Amino acid sequence: MKPNLKILMPVLLILLSFGCQKAEEEKIQRPNIIFIMSDDHAYQAISAYDNTLIETPNIDRIAKMGMLFTNASVTNSICAPSRATILTGKHSHLNGKVDNHFPFDTTNITFPQIFQEAGYQTAMFGKLHFGNSPKGFDQFKILPGQGSYYNPDFITKNEGDIKVEGYVTDIITDMTLDWLQNERKADQPFMLMYLHKAPHREWLPAERHVEEFTNRTFKEPATLFDDYSGRGRAAKEAEMNLLTDMHWSGDSKVYPEVMDELGIEETSSWDKGAFEREVGRLNESQRANWDKAYMKVNEDFKKAYPTMTEKDKMKWRYQRYMQDYLGTIQSVDENVGRVLDYLEENNLMENTIIVYTSDQGFYLGEHGWFDKRFVYNESFKTPLLVAWPEKVKAGSKSDEMVQNLDFAQTFLAAAGIEAPSDMQGESLLPLLTGETDKWMRDAVYYHYYEYPAVHMVKRHYAIVTQDYKLTHYYFDVDEWELIDRKNDPMEMTNVYDDPAYAEIRVDLHRQLDDLREKYGDNSQLSQQYIDRYLDDLSDQKGFFGGKNAELIDKIFENREKK
Repeated sequence: MKPNLKILMPVLLILLSFGCQKAEEEKIQRPNIIFIMSDDHAYQAISAYDNTLIETPNIDRIAKMGMLFTNASVTNSICAPSRATILTGKHSHLNGKVDNHFPFDTTNITFPQIFQEAGYQTAMFGKLHFGNSPKGFDQFKILPGQGSYYNPDFITKNEGDIKVEGYVTDIITDMTLDWLQNERKADQPFMLMYLHKAPHREWLPAERHVEEFTNRTFKEPATLFDDYSGRGRAAKEAEMNLLTDMHWSGDSKVYPEVMDELGIEETSSWDKGAFEREVGRLNESQRANWDKAYMKVNEDFKKAYPTMTEKDKMKWRYQRYMQDYLGTIQSVDENVGRVLDYLEENNLMENTIIVYTSDQGFYLGEHGWFDKRFVYNESFKTPLLVAWPEKVKAGSKSDEMVQNLDFAQTFLAAAGIEAPSDMQGESLLPLLTGETDKWMRDAVYYHYYEYPAVHMVKRHYAIVTQDYKLTHYYFDVDEWELIDRKNDPMEMTNVYDDPAYAEIRVDLHRQLDDLREKYGDNSQLSQQYIDRYLDDLSDQKGFFGGKNAELIDKIFENREKK
């Protein structure tokens, strides 16, 4: 019996139409993604975590709408390697970007490329840190390298190199909002990377904040005067101390002529140069407002300096550091609020994943330090706040061990896009959607490489669980450190040789070996990266100075003997 085509044809057309409509609905329902990342924003400086230092009501809105992660961390606490891990979903030793020294391997496949190929509209504004033509973006305007706080230059996709008058945090937000308003396609999901320079060194606040913040006083951390007696050479030999290693002019904003008048020597060869490079970009009006606040700081310092003890100087430098660092964060928070307001006013909240994070944590005087690099909490941990209305429970928290390694696979999973098999992270969707029984990780892996270098933090790798942290410092030392995270939250004492931790130590060593095997890291790879780095630096060793100059000379002398 032949089918009656006159009857079947309308039915087939209805089914085909329904199928196309359903596919189109599913396509439209794919979530938008806004990835907001600042540079060196410590979790201690977000009031959703701790409001001791500053209130950040707009960043906090993301936590109130969604989930706050209290144990989020990075795989390698330094700017460019962290960004490479985020983009590739791979540990540093596999994506090749182990330090700030060597370029990013552009043969790596990044998650924005995958989104673009899957039909997402993609854009990036702000600080990438490496390269000048990020792959996978329909539109980008990025800062060259570290970028500048005032009147910054940008590398753009369609306009060439440009210079924009104003303050960098405001400008990056202006560009982001302009894209959302004028270039975003309403019929296409988007993946937007909104990346701030602030609060990266040298911490220049916006004009509107300099007077307020230079007059504020902040609570000192309990470990500001840490003498590192409970730890080994790595902590003792690092060059991150607020008093001895922070730049007087570039960081603390002591004018070069005031340094000369007081007989203060430069901390490094680029101390005064950093001030002149950054403050020198201000136009006449900006400089007048700047000098109004900072000349008073300098005059007060000149009067106090002759009678200041070393302790007084440390306290003064901490306050100067916090005034400028937190002043830059005030602008970040204001501008995050501008973007959130736009999303609400234009009905874009409902199906948009909003992430706020930093490329790593930062020391705010803890252990007497600034900067990052170490696996100690303030550097290793990073803020992570995720909102996705109707998907993520408002005001929820997670203390699971998650990492920046997981971002790429989380975004891909949320969009229903298959992740490449060589990505090493885990999707956070089970945690975000309340299916915590599907989350299996209980330990994360960390590896820092850039040594010898600025700040002189030794090479080390570690396993971190919610309870413990086992770290191996290697290359020019061979030291193991075990920290009891619950009983020693300030991480002051190495209990590796304590008999009470003998069984824990053995178990952590086993777990660490398993993680290194799982992620494909080993001593041979580490040695290859050491050889490549030192070979490239052999004619630049004079760049390194500071209190470890003799140690650096010894490193290169030993290498030449081999």
